[in-house]
Formats: sequence, structure tokens, C-alpha cells
Amino acid sequence: MNLINKNNISVMTKKLSLFFIGFLLIPTLFLTSCDRGEEPGGGEIATPAFELLKDHMITNNLDIDKILMSPDGKKFVTGAPATAGEVDAFLAKYYILDIRNSDAFNAGHVQGAKNIAFGSILTEAANSGGKPILMICYSGQTACYATSLLRLYGYSNTQALKWGMSGWNNATSASWDNNTGDIAKGHANWSYAAAPAAEVFKDPVLGTISQDGAEILQARVEEVVAAGFKTASNADVLDHPANYFVNNYFSATDYTGFGHINDAYRVKEELKLVGNGYLGLDPDANAKVVSYCYTGQTSAVLTAWLNVLGYDSYSLTFGMNGLYHSNPSWSTNQWGVGSSKPKDYPLK
Repeated sequence: MNLINKNNISVMTKKLSLFFIGFLLIPTLFLTSCDRGEEPGGGEIATPAFELLKDHMITNNLDIDKILMSPDGKKFVTGAPATAGEVDAFLAKYYILDIRNSDAFNAGHVQGAKNIAFGSILTEAANSGGKPILMICYSGQTACYATSLLRLYGYSNTQALKWGMSGWNNATSASWDNNTGDIAKGHANWSYAAAPAAEVFKDPVLGTISQDGAEILQARVEEVVAAGFKTASNADVLDHPANYFVNNYFSATDYTGFGHINDAYRVKEELKLVGNGYLGLDPDANAKVVSYCYTGQTSAVLTAWLNVLGYDSYSLTFGMNGLYHSNPSWSTNQWGVGSSKPKDYPLK
């Protein structure tokens, strides 16, 4: 009897030992399967959503260069006609959406324009009937943000009216007239030094489980539209540059010629999905990537595109015109000079 008990105890001990060894091996097997690119159930690990979005955008001509200039050669902005005699033909080409508030619209707008809220741009674009879309706002900046998002959503034949209503008529020019200035002149955070060395960051992380690039893009655009135009004031960025990841969208010559916000990076020519130049911008949720250009219009297009990619991105309002309007280095895009003066075209 004692012998049987001893044998039973020995067998039970061996079984328990094998159980615990097997239990301890489970994490090792799990980690090994993950290293092989498999999930515990035997399936492949999901491709990161950003990779799917990136591949879809490259394949469908939605890299930033194709948003700034559409595949058929249409720039993201179009200026007002050169002469009053061309106005009717110019406006007749477009399905025109004016995203200013209703009071401003009722006080004066271009013929044929429809007044809508910014948040309605995607649904209203569907009513264009195939006509090119012209986006209009006060200064051109919000319209450029909308244009970028519409191009990403499939309306590649969308443009913004350059300078907005400020460039259309003296009676509607207040947005630009009142926001040029020289706050950077003599400021301690205005520099003429060379650009800091470029850094290389990781891809943004998108919070979606979708494995369809087109589906991810549609959802991202809709989310960015719902959030509205994300901007930063020139005064705040100039006074507190350390609070932002500042990207100067100038040429290399203008970066030092005009001067720039202290320690601003210059990520421009290489800033594309193709070639991974976008990795020069910080995707951290606390980074606040703020881009600035000459007028705030190009930076608005860029900012919308970056927000769709998953960056926390902002456009510095009024660009160089709002920072240092009297700077002697201007050649183009200085408000109030040459073709940048407001026209005297009809208002309805």
C-alpha cells in the first residue's frame, strides 16, 4: 500500500513539473511567433496604418508636390483675372464656394458664389457637377487649407482664389491690409544663421485598425475637415519658438536672405512621401509642427496635408507678410505691391 502511494506521488510530481515547464515556455513561444511576423493565432501582423496610407497616396498622385500642383498642371491657387473684361469668363469656369461667414458674404461676394460653412466642403464639392471648384475666403489661407483637403479627397481640379476676397476688391481687402507688419524686425528670436542640421524622426502613428489605404485616407480627411483650420499666430511663434517644431518653407537663399525664426528647420524640397523626406518633421503628439511661407497660403496647403498624415500641424498666419513685411529681400508675394494689390472687381 505504501509502495503504491509512493509511486502515485512520483507520477503526480512529474506531471506537475511538466505542466509548469510548459507554462513557462508559453511567453517564449509567443515572442518567437511575433518575431516571425505572426500573431499568436498564426496570422500575419497587421501592416501599420501609416504605411498603407503612404503607399495609397503615392500610388494615387497625392504626394505633396501633386497637391501643390495637380497632375494636370493646375496650381493650388489661381489669381484674380488681369482685367475686368475677363471676370465673367473666369467665374463661369468654376463651381464657387465661399467659406466666409454669412455677414461678410452678404456684404459682398463674387457672382455665382455659394456661401457654405468650412465643415461642409466635402459634401458641397459633390454638387460641383464635374466643374472645377474655386474656394474663396477672406485672405486665401483657409481656402488653401480647404483646397488641399478637397484634392486629397479626390477633387484634384480644385483651386483657391489667391489673396481671397482681399485681392478682389478694395472694399473687401481688410484681412490683408490689417495683418501685414514687422514684428520680427529687431526681435531677439529673428535670426540670419544657417539652418540647424536636419533630424530624422519616425513615422506618425495612426489610431485605426483599417487595412485599406483608401478607407484610411477618407477617414483622415474627414477628421481633419471636422477639426477646422489649425493655425498659429506669428506673434506667439516668434515669442515662443521653443513651444513649436518650426518649419520654414523658404528656399535656401531666402532662409538666410529674409532671415527666419530662431532655430527654424528648413524642410522643403525633400518634403515628400517619396524619398521619405517627411521624416524630417517630428510626429510626436506634443511637437506642434508649425510651417510658414511668404503668404500663409502655401503653408496652409502643407499643413492640411500633414494633418491628414497624422502630424499635429499648424499654419503660421499671414506668413512672412505678417512677420516682416518691410523686409528688403522681397521679389514676389509681398502684399500691396505689383499684382498683389487688390483689384476693383464687382461685388454682388
